[in-house]
Amino acid sequence: MGRPRTPLLDRERITTAALELVDAQGEFSVPQIARRLGVQTGSLYHHVDGRDGIVELLRERVTEAIDAGTLDLRPWDAAMAAWARSYRAAFAAHPRAIPLLMTNPVRAPRVLEHYERAVTLLLDAGFGTADVMPVIIALENMVLGSALDLAAPEAMWEIADVSATPRLAEALAALGDSRTDRSFDLALEGFLAHARRTLEARGSASG
Repeated sequence: MGRPRTPLLDRERITTAALELVDAQGEFSVPQIARRLGVQTGSLYHHVDGRDGIVELLRERVTEAIDAGTLDLRPWDAAMAAWARSYRAAFAAHPRAIPLLMTNPVRAPRVLEHYERAVTLLLDAGFGTADVMPVIIALENMVLGSALDLAAPEAMWEIADVSATPRLAEALAALGDSRTDRSFDLALEGFLAHARRTLEARGSASG
Protein backbone atom coordinates (compact mmCIF):
# COMPACT_ATOMS: atom_id res chain seq x y z
CA MET A 1 0.00 0.00 0.00
CA GLY A 2 1.16 3.49 -0.76
CA ARG A 3 1.38 6.15 1.87
CA PRO A 4 -1.83 8.09 2.56
CA ARG A 5 -2.01 11.47 0.83
CA THR A 6 -2.77 13.11 4.17
CA PRO A 7 -0.43 12.08 7.00
CA LEU A 8 -2.24 10.40 9.88
CA LEU A 9 -0.20 12.44 12.34
CA ASP A 10 1.11 15.95 12.57
CA ARG A 11 1.30 18.52 15.34
CA GLU A 12 -1.91 20.23 14.23
CA ARG A 13 -3.95 17.02 14.43
CA ILE A 14 -2.42 16.12 17.78
CA THR A 15 -3.26 19.58 19.15
CA THR A 16 -6.82 19.41 17.87
CA ALA A 17 -7.39 15.99 19.41
CA ALA A 18 -5.90 17.07 22.73
CA LEU A 19 -8.01 20.23 22.84
CA GLU A 20 -11.18 18.26 22.06
CA LEU A 21 -10.40 15.97 24.99
CA VAL A 22 -9.69 18.88 27.32
CA ASP A 23 -12.87 20.69 26.28
CA ALA A 24 -14.86 17.52 26.98
CA GLN A 25 -13.25 16.30 30.19
CA GLY A 26 -10.77 18.91 31.43
CA GLU A 27 -7.76 16.63 30.91
CA PHE A 28 -6.03 14.42 28.36
CA SER A 29 -3.56 11.58 28.21
CA VAL A 30 -1.21 10.64 25.41
CA PRO A 31 -2.87 7.20 24.95
CA GLN A 32 -6.28 8.91 24.68
CA ILE A 33 -4.99 11.14 21.91
CA ALA A 34 -3.51 8.13 20.11
CA ARG A 35 -6.81 6.24 20.28
CA ARG A 36 -8.68 9.29 19.02
CA LEU A 37 -6.34 9.54 16.03
CA GLY A 38 -6.22 5.78 15.41
CA VAL A 39 -2.46 5.41 15.88
CA GLN A 40 -0.07 3.77 18.29
CA THR A 41 0.85 5.81 21.37
CA GLY A 42 4.54 5.64 20.53
CA SER A 43 3.90 7.28 17.17
CA LEU A 44 2.97 10.55 18.87
CA TYR A 45 6.44 10.91 20.36
CA HIS A 46 7.89 11.32 16.87
CA HIS A 47 5.98 14.61 16.64
CA VAL A 48 5.79 16.03 20.17
CA ASP A 49 7.99 16.23 23.23
CA GLY A 50 5.77 14.16 25.50
CA ARG A 51 2.86 15.43 27.57
CA ASP A 52 4.52 18.78 28.39
CA GLY A 53 5.05 19.37 24.69
CA ILE A 54 1.37 18.78 24.02
CA VAL A 55 0.41 21.20 26.79
CA GLU A 56 2.50 23.87 25.10
CA LEU A 57 0.85 23.12 21.78
CA LEU A 58 -2.50 23.61 23.52
CA ARG A 59 -1.28 26.91 24.95
CA GLU A 60 -0.24 28.07 21.49
CA ARG A 61 -3.57 27.00 19.98
CA VAL A 62 -5.67 28.83 22.58
CA THR A 63 -3.41 31.89 22.48
CA GLU A 64 -3.71 32.12 18.68
CA ALA A 65 -7.17 33.59 19.24
CA ILE A 66 -5.73 36.54 21.22
CA ASP A 67 -5.31 39.61 19.03
CA ALA A 68 -1.68 40.57 19.66
CA GLY A 69 -2.25 43.68 17.56
CA THR A 70 -4.10 45.19 20.50
CA LEU A 71 -0.71 45.71 22.13
CA ASP A 72 0.17 48.16 19.36
CA LEU A 73 -2.62 50.53 20.41
CA ARG A 74 -1.85 53.74 22.24
CA PRO A 75 -2.11 54.98 24.92
CA TRP A 76 -0.87 52.04 26.95
CA ASP A 77 -4.03 51.66 29.03
CA ALA A 78 -6.20 51.38 25.90
CA ALA A 79 -3.85 48.66 24.67
CA MET A 80 -4.00 46.76 27.95
CA ALA A 81 -7.80 46.98 28.06
CA ALA A 82 -8.16 45.70 24.49
CA TRP A 83 -5.61 42.92 25.11
CA ALA A 84 -7.46 41.89 28.28
CA ARG A 85 -10.77 41.60 26.43
CA SER A 86 -9.28 39.57 23.60
CA TYR A 87 -7.36 37.38 26.08
CA ARG A 88 -10.57 36.75 28.04
CA ALA A 89 -12.52 35.78 24.93
CA ALA A 90 -9.82 33.33 23.80
CA PHE A 91 -9.71 31.49 27.10
CA ALA A 92 -13.47 31.66 27.67
CA ALA A 93 -13.77 29.50 24.54
CA HIS A 94 -11.79 26.77 26.32
CA PRO A 95 -12.31 27.26 30.07
CA ARG A 96 -11.38 23.69 30.96
CA ALA A 97 -7.92 24.28 29.55
CA ILE A 98 -7.20 27.03 32.09
CA PRO A 99 -6.28 24.85 35.11
CA LEU A 100 -4.16 22.63 32.88
CA LEU A 101 -2.24 25.51 31.32
CA MET A 102 -1.78 27.34 34.62
CA THR A 103 0.09 24.39 36.16
CA ASN A 104 2.76 24.25 33.45
CA PRO A 105 5.50 26.84 32.85
CA VAL A 106 5.09 28.93 29.70
CA ARG A 107 7.66 27.81 27.12
CA ALA A 108 5.96 28.22 23.74
CA PRO A 109 7.90 30.84 21.73
CA ARG A 110 4.79 32.34 20.12
CA VAL A 111 3.21 32.80 23.54
CA LEU A 112 6.37 34.32 24.99
CA GLU A 113 6.22 36.86 22.14
CA HIS A 114 2.92 38.14 23.57
CA TYR A 115 4.59 38.73 26.93
CA GLU A 116 7.55 40.42 25.28
CA ARG A 117 5.22 42.85 23.55
CA ALA A 118 3.26 43.51 26.75
CA VAL A 119 6.46 44.15 28.72
CA THR A 120 7.74 46.49 26.00
CA LEU A 121 4.42 48.37 26.01
CA LEU A 122 4.60 49.00 29.75
CA LEU A 123 8.29 49.91 29.80
CA ASP A 124 7.76 52.37 26.96
CA ALA A 125 4.87 53.88 28.92
CA GLY A 126 7.23 54.59 31.82
CA PHE A 127 6.62 51.70 34.23
CA GLY A 128 9.61 50.55 36.22
CA THR A 129 11.07 47.18 35.39
CA ALA A 130 10.10 45.81 38.79
CA ASP A 131 6.48 46.89 38.30
CA VAL A 132 5.92 45.34 34.88
CA MET A 133 5.37 41.67 35.71
CA PRO A 134 3.10 42.34 38.72
CA VAL A 135 0.91 44.44 36.41
CA ILE A 136 0.79 41.71 33.76
CA ILE A 137 0.20 38.90 36.27
CA ALA A 138 -2.57 40.86 37.98
CA LEU A 139 -4.25 41.38 34.62
CA GLU A 140 -3.96 37.67 33.84
CA ASN A 141 -5.46 36.69 37.19
CA MET A 142 -8.42 38.95 36.51
CA VAL A 143 -8.84 37.79 32.92
CA LEU A 144 -8.63 34.06 33.64
CA GLY A 145 -10.95 34.31 36.61
CA SER A 146 -13.49 36.09 34.45
CA ALA A 147 -13.06 33.51 31.66
CA LEU A 148 -13.94 30.79 34.16
CA ASP A 149 -16.89 32.87 35.34
CA LEU A 150 -18.21 33.00 31.78
CA ALA A 151 -18.39 29.20 31.82
CA ALA A 152 -20.17 29.09 35.18
CA PRO A 153 -23.94 28.62 35.53
CA GLU A 154 -25.87 31.84 35.18
CA ALA A 155 -27.43 31.24 38.60
CA MET A 156 -24.47 30.65 40.89
CA TRP A 157 -26.43 31.27 44.10
CA GLU A 158 -29.44 29.10 44.91
CA ILE A 159 -31.50 30.37 47.83
CA ALA A 160 -34.01 27.94 49.27
CA ASP A 161 -35.13 30.23 52.10
CA VAL A 162 -35.19 33.92 51.20
CA SER A 163 -35.92 34.84 54.81
CA ALA A 164 -32.52 33.45 55.86
CA THR A 165 -30.56 35.70 53.46
CA PRO A 166 -32.90 38.55 52.48
CA ARG A 167 -30.15 41.05 51.60
CA LEU A 168 -28.43 38.54 49.35
CA ALA A 169 -31.71 37.70 47.63
CA GLU A 170 -32.39 41.39 47.03
CA ALA A 171 -28.91 41.98 45.62
CA LEU A 172 -29.20 38.98 43.30
CA ALA A 173 -32.59 40.14 42.07
CA ALA A 174 -31.08 43.51 41.21
CA LEU A 175 -28.13 41.96 39.37
CA GLY A 176 -29.94 41.52 36.10
CA ASP A 177 -28.33 40.15 32.94
CA SER A 178 -24.66 40.28 31.88
CA ARG A 179 -23.38 39.41 35.33
CA THR A 180 -19.97 38.34 34.06
CA ASP A 181 -19.50 41.26 31.67
CA ARG A 182 -20.44 43.85 34.28
CA SER A 183 -18.17 42.25 36.84
CA PHE A 184 -15.29 42.10 34.37
CA ASP A 185 -15.75 45.75 33.41
CA LEU A 186 -15.63 46.71 37.10
CA ALA A 187 -12.49 44.65 37.73
CA LEU A 188 -10.78 45.97 34.59
CA GLU A 189 -11.58 49.57 35.50
CA GLY A 190 -10.18 49.07 39.00
CA PHE A 191 -7.07 47.34 37.68
CA LEU A 192 -6.32 50.12 35.20
CA ALA A 193 -6.94 52.82 37.80
CA HIS A 194 -4.41 51.19 40.12
CA ALA A 195 -1.90 50.75 37.28
CA ARG A 196 -2.27 54.43 36.38
CA ARG A 197 -1.61 55.43 40.00
CA THR A 198 1.49 53.24 40.01
CA LEU A 199 2.75 55.00 36.89
CA GLU A 200 1.91 58.44 38.25
CA ALA A 201 3.70 57.69 41.53
CA ARG A 202 6.79 56.67 39.61
CA GLY A 203 6.64 59.89 37.60
CA SER A 204 6.29 61.97 40.77
CA ALA A 205 9.20 60.19 42.42
CA SER A 206 11.46 60.67 39.42
CA GLY A 207 10.44 64.28 39.08
